[in-house]
Amino acid sequence: MTRIEDEFARFEHEGWQRVADNYDSVWSSLTRQFIPYLIDAAQIAPAMSVLDVACGPGYVSAAARQLGAIPTGVDFSSEMVAIANRIFPEIDFIEGDAQKLPFADASFDRVLMNFGLLHLSRPEKACSEAFCVLRAGGKFGFTIWAEPRENPGGKIVNDAIEAHADLNVDVPQGPSKFAYAEKEECRKALQRNGFDGGSMIFQTRCVEWNVPTPRYLFEAERDAGVRTAGLLARQTSDRLDAIMRATEDGVRHYAKGDRFVIPMAAHVIVVSKNS
Repeated sequence: MTRIEDEFARFEHEGWQRVADNYDSVWSSLTRQFIPYLIDAAQIAPAMSVLDVACGPGYVSAAARQLGAIPTGVDFSSEMVAIANRIFPEIDFIEGDAQKLPFADASFDRVLMNFGLLHLSRPEKACSEAFCVLRAGGKFGFTIWAEPRENPGGKIVNDAIEAHADLNVDVPQGPSKFAYAEKEECRKALQRNGFDGGSMIFQTRCVEWNVPTPRYLFEAERDAGVRTAGLLARQTSDRLDAIMRATEDGVRHYAKGDRFVIPMAAHVIVVSKNS
């Protein structure tokens, strides 16, 4: 069982244990769209050993395996690990902490994280751990959401919350949601953990998320997430209704036939460990 050391980490762990099934059915149709970009930027090749950190349902591991790599997945949520093992029984998934990886130094050719980094209380510690378990010449690749000014779907939720939420409710404080989202600050942070900043790839990718109703995005945040869900759970009913209505209005701008096609943008970042 993963040992949880601080309040934000406990908040995230308890949340992901609770919503693991909902996450897979609600968010995976979006987050999986960025995996090909991550795999390509990290130059995954046959026979490479790949560590999929914060693996969730295991889709990054599966994509690496399809290319002939040898993946291992790790997640601090036993519920997520159970889902990954059920969907992909041919891949090894284990419970473990991204900030204290249970692997020997220089064990992997690649370390990947798809939207896991900023759910951690100490993302730089996770970067340091990735550096340690990588072999010389290996690469660390991860994705993070772009800031609202670059991410239309994210802006819908951000604007609704800023306009209508009580932001002073008691939610455990974690790292900025937009840490690493500025290229040069990202480079410096990775260099502090030993990576070759000059090797860094920083790409912004945009995908389309097809959702069935204007309320889907709000319900996804409320019922299948953790950090924003914690904020929403602490709102009065009037404030929550106002956030819901504002989110629905934002989604309606992206109507296409009987669906809603929301543009969502994320950064794909890959950096090398010097030989």
